[in-house]
Amino acid sequence: MFMLKRMRPVPFTQVFFAGLLFSAASLNAVSAQADSAANRPTPMGKALDGSMIIQFAPNIFPNGQGLPSGIGLAQNGAGLYQAQCASCHGKKGEGGTAQELIGGDGPLSAPDADKTIRTYWPFATTLFDTIARSMPPAAPGHLSADALYSLCAYLLAENGLWGWEQPMGPKELAAIVMPNHNGFIRKFP
Repeated sequence: MFMLKRMRPVPFTQVFFAGLLFSAASLNAVSAQADSAANRPTPMGKALDGSMIIQFAPNIFPNGQGLPSGIGLAQNGAGLYQAQCASCHGKKGEGGTAQELIGGDGPLSAPDADKTIRTYWPFATTLFDTIARSMPPAAPGHLSADALYSLCAYLLAENGLWGWEQPMGPKELAAIVMPNHNGFIRKFP
């Protein structure tokens, strides 16, 4: 036979204060753990100094402001492209594991539109900026300004937008009017 033991009621204030004491003890334990974790060095990353921030976050504008000085030729860019870019973008820029870069003439409204440098990018300076910031993926930011201008000259020449013999520098790159320059709605002037 089971017997139920009658429990006596506990006043609310006793339950409330017991809960507060438990919460305060828990918070102190969590706080102590956080303090010890904060004082331990973390194995991830390192602090960036000012020069590194500028290297990885230059302000390059569509009008060419912010482009570094330098000069490049499409012929030099061809070798750089094969060594640094072809494994992902294809030997002739046709695409591979990464985006197609060369070719494309149709409108972007077509269902099978080619979003290449020629058809999709409104500013040539974006090409320099993208390569400088993020290419090649395993070592972004290591290419010199001359190498970057050479790659831009090569890719633009392959897209029929630049001459093979023409030297390219910041003024020349900024002066190129891309075929789809007016194909975008501008939110800001």
